[in-house]
Amino acid sequence: MNNKILLFNPKSAINKYRIPNSILNIAASVEGKYEWAIIDGNCELDPIKKIESYLSTGEYKYLGFTVMPGPQLRQAIISAKAIKEKYPHTKMIWGGYFPSNQPNAVLYSGYVDFIINGPGDNAFPNLIDALENGTPFEFIKNLIYKNVDSKIIINGKEDLLDQDTLPPLPYDKLNEFYPIPKFLGKTYLGEKTLAYHSSIGCPFTCSFCAVVPIYEARWKGKSAQKVYEDVKYIKDKWGADAIEFHDNNFFVSEKRAVEFSRLIKDENMTWWGMARIDTMSKFKDSSLAAIREAGCKIIFFGAESGNNEVLAQMDKGGTQTGNQIIEFAERLKKFDIIPEYSFVLGTPGPTPEKVQAGIDFEIDFIKKVKHVNPKTEIIIYTYSPVPTEGSEMYKQALASGFKFPQTLEDWISPAWENFDLRKNPLTPWLTAEMINKIRDFETVLNGVYPTVTDIRMSTIKRKAIKMIASLRYKVDLYYYPYEIKLLQKIWRYRQPETQGF
Repeated sequence: MNNKILLFNPKSAINKYRIPNSILNIAASVEGKYEWAIIDGNCELDPIKKIESYLSTGEYKYLGFTVMPGPQLRQAIISAKAIKEKYPHTKMIWGGYFPSNQPNAVLYSGYVDFIINGPGDNAFPNLIDALENGTPFEFIKNLIYKNVDSKIIINGKEDLLDQDTLPPLPYDKLNEFYPIPKFLGKTYLGEKTLAYHSSIGCPFTCSFCAVVPIYEARWKGKSAQKVYEDVKYIKDKWGADAIEFHDNNFFVSEKRAVEFSRLIKDENMTWWGMARIDTMSKFKDSSLAAIREAGCKIIFFGAESGNNEVLAQMDKGGTQTGNQIIEFAERLKKFDIIPEYSFVLGTPGPTPEKVQAGIDFEIDFIKKVKHVNPKTEIIIYTYSPVPTEGSEMYKQALASGFKFPQTLEDWISPAWENFDLRKNPLTPWLTAEMINKIRDFETVLNGVYPTVTDIRMSTIKRKAIKMIASLRYKVDLYYYPYEIKLLQKIWRYRQPETQGF
């Protein structure tokens, strides 16, 4: 048999890696129909050599990659190029946010043959069937490919599937390739932290979000019962004691969140998920209490901005306001749930003065949030355009002279890799001084309020750095905070926006 499938999860983390849910989902879609194997770049010293060890048998014809922007992209591009040169007949199939949002760069690279645009539960096995049987591709939903004239064809989207009807993830088979306990890392949440997806998509259309073009404001979640059964299985079999829900929006449904909370309550697990402030602020007090009692310790919210005009510009798609952001942070205090708020500083403006005024406004606003609830975790990103074509912010970015890379090789230049982490933008409207102010404020803020999620940082270290940074914070003196940076470097301070928990 030479129709086996190799599924590759390129390296995405230095220490903190999790169960490769996306490719495990694809494995589930072909389980029992085609033979498959998984390679996790996080667990391999030389993933290209490992891939070649499978391909050299002549049994593997298909190679599936999951590719997110940022760190994962480098290994994906280098590996795909090397493999295609050595094994040109291998069919290379990419899925994930990056290829879906950048189909031209990917398919014209010469080494990627197909893109799965969104969920691959049906698209992937249907594509393999078509390639095996020599049937056409044009009716396969969620597929992007080049036709005989080298024109890129984007097929229609499939309706989101009932998540409870999908086949179970083949955890036991993954365990044969890599022991599951390797993926259950120690974090702020627990000793053995499980990563899990309980839903796909998001019902909103934020103009800076890479998920929007793929799901088009659609969301489908597994039932609370199904989520509970999956989590309990991994808890009972491999000892997981904490959960990171990597859903784009775990708390879309109050009813589902409360029902899951009641089911998981007696399992003594700690957990984290992502939500929207304007959705969750409508939750009843009894619901928030139930969620906390069930072990939910911290929730991530995309606050993005305290400026209502900027929120409208970002097309948050809901009713979020600056006042609501502050009020909700204060409200969560009484439930002992830590709000983790992300802010995007440096949004485009008509003049440099307007851009600078926007940055100063957000800095003052973040300080107000910290005043009402000091436990609020603050994550700061510098604005980097996401190619959601047609959105207002996308048009503004292009009008300001911003350009996206045209080839895959361009995407892995050092500047672009950092850009994808929103740490070193190539945005024409942001001057070096503006970026430095954002960075320096972030350094001082993290000195006064070191993240609770850095489990290596002792109480003594926290007190010491807080004492040094507090004076700067009180008098708004953020420039050149070298003394704080030095301590953070020596103590290897962990930043959640780039390193997770």
